[in-house]
Amino acid sequence: MGLTAKERMAIERNRMGEQPPDLRNRNFEEVPYGYTPEEAVNEAKRCLNCKKRTCVSGCPVEVPIPEFIALIAEEKFVEAARVIKTKNVLPAVCGRVCPQETQCEGQCIRGKKDNTQAVAIGNLERFVADYERENNLIELSEVPKKNGFKVAVIGSGPSGLTVAGDLIKLGYEVTIYEAFHRGGGVLVYGIPEFRLPKRIVESEIKALENLGVTIHYNSVIGRLYKIDELFKGLGFDAVYIGVGAGLPIFLDIPGMNLNGVFSANEYLTRSNLMKSYLFPKYQTPMIIGKKVAVLGGGNVAMDSARTAIRLGAEKTTIVYRRSMEQMPARAAEVHHAKEEKIEFRLLSNPVEIYGNKDGWVTGMKCQNYQLGEPDESGRQRPVPVEDSFFEFDCDQVLVSIGGQANPLITKTTPDIKINKWGYIVTDDWGRTSRQFVYSGGDIVTGAATVISAMGAGRRAAKAIHEDLMKESNETTGDNGK
Repeated sequence: MGLTAKERMAIERNRMGEQPPDLRNRNFEEVPYGYTPEEAVNEAKRCLNCKKRTCVSGCPVEVPIPEFIALIAEEKFVEAARVIKTKNVLPAVCGRVCPQETQCEGQCIRGKKDNTQAVAIGNLERFVADYERENNLIELSEVPKKNGFKVAVIGSGPSGLTVAGDLIKLGYEVTIYEAFHRGGGVLVYGIPEFRLPKRIVESEIKALENLGVTIHYNSVIGRLYKIDELFKGLGFDAVYIGVGAGLPIFLDIPGMNLNGVFSANEYLTRSNLMKSYLFPKYQTPMIIGKKVAVLGGGNVAMDSARTAIRLGAEKTTIVYRRSMEQMPARAAEVHHAKEEKIEFRLLSNPVEIYGNKDGWVTGMKCQNYQLGEPDESGRQRPVPVEDSFFEFDCDQVLVSIGGQANPLITKTTPDIKINKWGYIVTDDWGRTSRQFVYSGGDIVTGAATVISAMGAGRRAAKAIHEDLMKESNETTGDNGK
């Protein structure tokens, strides 16, 4: 006989063990340890299996959450992982980096009054994905007979991998073109090892290759091939653009060109993808700041600040023009940053970066801010306080105030419509203004979450399949290739 709702409600949320702050802030090993099987089963028993599945509607890829949690409660861990994979090709990744507190867990009935008591859906997803992988129990999906259509996917980030995974299972021949020498996109160049070990991303990509997905690395589309050449020269029937929005944005203030000022994108790419944190094993040059200032309040800012501490910074300060409550970073990342003794200078914004006669950063001048009326985002607008300046010393500045679209592909394919910010314009299913060209993720929406990019990839895969099947059933003619 199963537990009653009252008995389930009496079970407290199982906290995940993690490295102590004073130990982890000097190493790059993953911070949380993960659940034990006993902890996972106990947490799964907290699920009320509600009739109204609000947790599922809160998931951008609509993972069948109550079903996989029920299997965990029965200790059927591998079966639970396979249920997740019917909707999510990257469960070990999403279990670690998705903002569950605002998505599935944010919609959990148990957490409506107190979000800290929501069922730990992300922790459970991570557990079963890790269990399957670590016990070598990953089962290859049966791939249907090829349907004769070829699809090119530009970028191997979360949306590109999702498109590839969905289409390969439908019988398409799928080829991914990745600009870097390793796959994963932002998962490998943007997210540090202590949040997402790269062996996990490699495992997920290997699973797609085992299904038949081909990946060409060091392949910059727009340079190596243009979109037209993918169609006419290489014979692809559809193209999906999932290149993200990694072009950094800098502030227009004095001193931004000084030595020691980095975009967070470059800083994290050097550390993560190029493995400067393992120097001298990997010969990647990296300037190590002792007093580091990080500009911004998102997850990338937290990743940059926490990386700087681990690389040897004596002090790291986050400068953010809004309040703590308005900070867009995940609550867990802010919490970890505070535990690691990262300083926060809130409601402040830099107006000048100081340097010495040799052109190296020596300090920063900031202005205090206060919150005014709400802006278009719904948050209170930060307003500068007149004549309220302060200065502090720093020898390195990491700029993490957002990214923008790289124009390489859109400039070489002028018939793809873009908006005033340079992002590709699509319909709700990823269709662009160019027939049989689709797009999704950050190159369409601007910087967003891993799971939202995967949701966009899933919708685009459905549109590609629908459009090509429709094309194959009609009289053969010019299909835009």
